[in-house]
Amino acid sequence: MLKTLAPYFKRLGFYKRPETDFEYLNRKWSIKHRRLRHQINKRHRKALNWLKENIQSDQLALGSLGGLMLLAIPGMGEFVPKLAADNTGLVTNKSSRKTVFQAAILDELPKVASPLSAQQKSSISELLTKAYGFKVTVEIDQKELNTNYGWIGAEQHLYRFPGDNLSKHFESEDQKKLYERSGIAPGLGAWRYFADSANSLDERAILRERYYVVTQTFLASGYTSRVREYSNFFKYRKIMVFNPQNNQAVVGDIGDSGPAPWTGKQFGGSPEVMHILGLNNGPQKGLVLFFFIDDPEDKIPLGPLEMI
Repeated sequence: MLKTLAPYFKRLGFYKRPETDFEYLNRKWSIKHRRLRHQINKRHRKALNWLKENIQSDQLALGSLGGLMLLAIPGMGEFVPKLAADNTGLVTNKSSRKTVFQAAILDELPKVASPLSAQQKSSISELLTKAYGFKVTVEIDQKELNTNYGWIGAEQHLYRFPGDNLSKHFESEDQKKLYERSGIAPGLGAWRYFADSANSLDERAILRERYYVVTQTFLASGYTSRVREYSNFFKYRKIMVFNPQNNQAVVGDIGDSGPAPWTGKQFGGSPEVMHILGLNNGPQKGLVLFFFIDDPEDKIPLGPLEMI
């Protein structure tokens, strides 16, 4: 009887045949796929958007399936940034590798300037270490900066020796055109002059002033109880400064202490540092990463950096 009436029920919309095994599995997997895509997009939205905007479609297609599978496996989300920064990974073009690396960094960063979590510090320092070929770390001798992610602002040139003046800072007309407008600070840096006299000004001192950076040493944990020890530790300590918005990086040295907390900035950079970071125009500020460089043998030169 029901079989006889089935065509009429079907025509009226009252009848639905049972699903086949294939249709059942297809429906279940489709639902799971949509949920998985939503979870991946929600968790890694910044990185995926960046990749979509900056990597050629054919290169993105080659790595997208493998990347999504990795993201989908429990515990593998933490591994993906490491893979993204690996020079032997899916993307072999250097320009694209830089973009994938940048996306991995951005994926680790908080939405606003704030201290990084222990996991973020570990992941980012590992990414930077692998990308640039030397050890980047948040801690040396059980000492850390008060923050590793924040706003950097433009600083002026510093007096390098008694009797120094702005005109003596430039080795060419091109340098003068680029950096003269920044002027020279009226006071000395936290460690006073970089050299005792003009005669003792060597290349090392010149580079220390040229690529000096500023950080709030006085806010570091333990500073107030051991001022001299911390002051000696921070003096000319090498720092890697990385601009996550354009992949520009520089090796600087701590040449002054600041800025004041009320400025809303956490770091400062010499005119040359800001130029390298692409922050020398407009508001002359931006969000950057500040990490120690572990270089006990002083082999890593100050100045601009390129990924290996």
